[in-house]
Amino acid sequence: MTFDQELLLIKPHKKEEDRCDLFNGNWVPDFKGSMYTNSSCATISTSKNCFRHGRKDRDFLNWRWKPEKCDLPRFDAKAYLDIVRGKTLAFIGDSVARNHIESLLCLLSQEEVPVDAYLDSEDRNRVWHFPVHNFTLKMLWTKFLVSGEERVINGSSSGIFDLYLDRVDENWGRELHGLDYVILSDAHWFFRQIYLHKGSNVVACVYCNVANVTDEGVVFALRMAIRAALSHINQCKKCEGMVTLLRTFSPSHFEKGSWNSGGSCNRSRPYSERKIDLGGYEWEMRRMQVEEIERAKRKGKRFGVVDVTKAMLMRPDGHPGAFWGNQWMQGYNDCVHWCLPGPIDVWNDLLLALLRRLPVRA
Repeated sequence: MTFDQELLLIKPHKKEEDRCDLFNGNWVPDFKGSMYTNSSCATISTSKNCFRHGRKDRDFLNWRWKPEKCDLPRFDAKAYLDIVRGKTLAFIGDSVARNHIESLLCLLSQEEVPVDAYLDSEDRNRVWHFPVHNFTLKMLWTKFLVSGEERVINGSSSGIFDLYLDRVDENWGRELHGLDYVILSDAHWFFRQIYLHKGSNVVACVYCNVANVTDEGVVFALRMAIRAALSHINQCKKCEGMVTLLRTFSPSHFEKGSWNSGGSCNRSRPYSERKIDLGGYEWEMRRMQVEEIERAKRKGKRFGVVDVTKAMLMRPDGHPGAFWGNQWMQGYNDCVHWCLPGPIDVWNDLLLALLRRLPVRA
């Protein structure tokens, strides 16, 4: 059994392409370029529209992900919309999840332009509807998956968060019963000072130095939040038949500093496989996420993984960097999110391939 078959609760298929491990491969030249442009897609957010903000090189668009033993088909908007016809799919996560959904919107708009159905005051929770296919797409914003509160000290935000592992963030929890597909992703908010609570007890922390509380690190904190979220999904009595896919960790590529100390990402070509580090924290995060999905699957509901970590470790060239036009954070580079169009579009190639492999529900 191949790696990605082990991650999905699917029946064995006879076709060779269905046995292919989609997630191990390399980026190979592809001069067809992107399936859309920054001007042909009207839904690109300003901060991901890298060409609008002065990026000149376009070579980073001329690569495609090639699994080792098969080909990954280019995204087919018609096929995707046929699969999700009459369904509701939600992305649950942070701004990188939003980046993913923006890529999907650009790709789907080639077949049907969606209707904006809802936008909250902070432009975090969104709903789009594709009336021809009766398909609803949602963005459900959450920083930590579980309930979290930022401490206020002397009337000001502190950047210190308390997370409550006994309850999920209600922003997505209350929507769960109405969903057919969930794409779950989170990680980057955990790189800050955090205290983890179970009931009335503080059980661990991140980036802290407090007596009688153990600093367990980022991976542990994210594991506990993902475990709580997956447990909540497994216990949802109105969620029978729902498919939950967890998108693995999306690496940043800061060089010569972090986001607030002059770090940048100016490369214009992918890395080869031998140049990436599969022993670093990014791979540790990804391994943990796969473990938690395997643990959740034993409870019986339908879980799987969109494993993007290895592919994206090779793409230091795909971030906005200095070309994101943020007037509030001038001088900082964005090496976390991804340009549109750009290598993030492969996440939706992979997503469609996985949806095609799922058995049809009775």
